[in-house]
Amino acid sequence: MKGDAPNAVIIGGSMSGLFAALYLRRRGWRVDIYERSPVPLTGRGAGIMTHPEMRAALENLGLEGGRDFGVPVAGRVVLEIGGAEIGRHDRAQIATSWNRLFEMLGGALGAAAYRLGKDLVRLSHEQGGVVAHFADGTSAVGDLVVGADGFRSAVRAQMFPEAQPQYAGYVAWRGLIGEDAAAPVLGQAIFERLSFALPPGEQFLGYPVAGPGNDLRPGHRSWNIVWYRPADEAREMPRLLTDERGTRHELSIPPPLIARQVAAEMRAAADRLLPPQFRAVMHLVPQPFLQPIYDLESTSMAFGRVALVGDAAFVVRPHVGAGVVKAAQDAAALAAALAGNADVEAALRAYEALRIAVGRRFVAQARRLGSYLKYQFASEEELARAAFHAAPQRVMTETAVLDFLEAG
Repeated sequence: MKGDAPNAVIIGGSMSGLFAALYLRRRGWRVDIYERSPVPLTGRGAGIMTHPEMRAALENLGLEGGRDFGVPVAGRVVLEIGGAEIGRHDRAQIATSWNRLFEMLGGALGAAAYRLGKDLVRLSHEQGGVVAHFADGTSAVGDLVVGADGFRSAVRAQMFPEAQPQYAGYVAWRGLIGEDAAAPVLGQAIFERLSFALPPGEQFLGYPVAGPGNDLRPGHRSWNIVWYRPADEAREMPRLLTDERGTRHELSIPPPLIARQVAAEMRAAADRLLPPQFRAVMHLVPQPFLQPIYDLESTSMAFGRVALVGDAAFVVRPHVGAGVVKAAQDAAALAAALAGNADVEAALRAYEALRIAVGRRFVAQARRLGSYLKYQFASEEELARAAFHAAPQRVMTETAVLDFLEAG
């Protein structure tokens, strides 16, 4: 391609795309991100548990979160249905927010390299490069295209259509509630920890994150809630994803469209199954949202001059709490492979050989951690494996922990 430096067209402007752009730019590439959304990807309140690997990835990019990076979480606790503590585990972590991390990465990249409203239609390999064609009639040419467009990746759909998300058999109810409302019903000790309840075949957890505007002041933070519940794909999912007007949504449903009866049933289940502290907080969540849980494994991450990173390649259930780490490590490995090899296609094959096994390990670990999130089991052996991972001490020591990578 023309120019003093090779250029990369990055499809997808969330975490994976930003990490890919920043790591490639540090290796001398010109980068441009093309995001399908017509509006900025802000206002997402989801919490993210951090790991040393995430901090290392940021430091490699010259970024340091500082004291305002997130909320310290001193340890973990499990409550039984009556509200008493039945397990405790000391593990210090920082819970940051999606917004905080996105703003850090986006600020480092700069607005000039980030384009909104670019919905990919197709890719074509032409004259030693790749052309990305968008729905608005424009196109972009690169020496490399990086598919960083997540779970619903248009790049993966074109290059590797046989790779399809697999429903895990359960959903997550999520929500955020302000500390001023949550702390009085939870108690400050529970609010400030990664706190669990384990109804049969289910898992509830919550932890503190920054409040609106990345507010870290005590009394102004939020509590991030995730409640995993089995849901039969054929019988229950159609009802959960059908809105008040009777419209069925595929894969997910916008939170404001969740049917009132579906939300009411969820809260009634909380009254039956959760400790009193968690029952109360579920009734205070202003807008719960529903996330069907999927995973996906790709058998390829490189196609000529096209590479997949992050969730575009491997979708990992949330229990590992390391989607950002995986995306950052993919981006770093991709940039390193390209820096050491002028042959882009050969470099992508080397990248794929390195990262595909790691992606499989992430998926396998998340499946193990979610193995008990069901009401019925096919065999005594399956039940025994599930019981092993459902034990309170194991839940506390395995959730959102990356020790399994070292063991491998």
